[in-house]
Amino acid sequence: MLKRAPSYRTLELELIEWQERELFEYFVVVSLKKKPSKNTYLPEVTYQFPKLERPTKQVREAEERLKAIPQFCFPDAKDWNPVSEYNSETFSFMLTGEDGSRRFGYCRRLLPSGKGPRLPEVYCVISRLGCFDLFSKILDEVERRRGISAALVYPFMRSLMESPFPAPGKTIKVKTFLPGAGNEVIELRRPMDSRLEHVDFECLFKCLNIRQIIRIFASLLLERRVIFVADKLSTLSSCSHAVVALLYPFSWQHTFIPVLPSSMIDIVCCPTPFLVGLLSNSLPKLKELPVEEALMVNLGSDRFIRQMDDEDTLLPRKLQAALEQALERKNDLINQDSDSESDEECNTLNGLVSEVFIRFFVETIGHYSLFLTQNDKAERVFQREAFRKSVASKSIRRFLEVFMESQMFAGFIQDRELRKCRAKGLFEQRVEQYLEELPDTEQSGVNKFLRGLGNKMKFLHKKN
Repeated sequence: MLKRAPSYRTLELELIEWQERELFEYFVVVSLKKKPSKNTYLPEVTYQFPKLERPTKQVREAEERLKAIPQFCFPDAKDWNPVSEYNSETFSFMLTGEDGSRRFGYCRRLLPSGKGPRLPEVYCVISRLGCFDLFSKILDEVERRRGISAALVYPFMRSLMESPFPAPGKTIKVKTFLPGAGNEVIELRRPMDSRLEHVDFECLFKCLNIRQIIRIFASLLLERRVIFVADKLSTLSSCSHAVVALLYPFSWQHTFIPVLPSSMIDIVCCPTPFLVGLLSNSLPKLKELPVEEALMVNLGSDRFIRQMDDEDTLLPRKLQAALEQALERKNDLINQDSDSESDEECNTLNGLVSEVFIRFFVETIGHYSLFLTQNDKAERVFQREAFRKSVASKSIRRFLEVFMESQMFAGFIQDRELRKCRAKGLFEQRVEQYLEELPDTEQSGVNKFLRGLGNKMKFLHKKN
């Protein structure tokens, strides 16, 4: 009996699907309301746009999503009391549907203007598109308007709802009116490089040293359980999205909750792979739970709370050394041969870090396309064993033996097998360059890695 092949969602497929969507699906305001006869608060939606209409299947699914939003906006609701001062925070979360579809929640938590102690509220935009910088700019405008009057926020969001999502590298202009300032035009630009739309590596490198980042990368590659702990929602959000971005061209296929509400903390007891973030006040509870083998990382104190003690042995030794050396030299590489003053992503920390990890995958699986063959039915089929055995390095072969069993690798290969034409993402461009160089690359290890990376960085600077 033939079994249906499992379906895996890949980053590239999702980006293709989302190109034609509107800017966002919902805009909600979440406030804290006091529980009857108790001194604790519950988060609830106090404003929603647009309103849900006739009860279709899609509307029922949307209602279920909306029910979940308050606890992601206030994962720490039980710890709140009115305050007189509070620095606004920007963070994000992700909702995964039963069909595997993903939606991003972009949030700005702020203290409403007023006198005396009061409770914060969260302004949240729900979109299918991952573009943190663009939505942060929208939330800046929301906060500016909220500082004058809540009534000025809603017309602005309605005008945005009618705007199309800009294509990569393009800008849309939104006309708005603000009392006292008159007519204004807000420009929203989408980065050219979609891989990094939701990513800020700077926060990751501030919280962790290079060796720790590589250990986390290795753990995620082998689909282990990873828990981040931090004091701030924004830190959890930024670092979680950053480590997932290191996996490109692969997509994390398992549970991913950058900010886990304390009411859902039991998820960390699941035996399946996950990447979740917890606020520090949940740490005592976390330590009491029967968590199976997991890497627990305290982002605030630059240390691992718990580890498996084999994280340094998961990657091929020479490639791991090359990764470390390239990241230690990241500032030199960014500035190398670059006189450009533009702030494009390619000559920033984001661009460099992404290229370093892409180079790791080019060195380990860059030859994959040579082992995609056609069968009698003209279907593309991947020759797994031939692919693995073709690698000269024993340590890379050992790594591939484990990595090839991951859902990430299965999804990546399935995507390539099903494509009618060759993939054309950045990874494929780097692979093509790598395969052209193959006859001349007999050297191995750190020097080869850095030389290849250096060529790519020169290419990026010329591009700018």
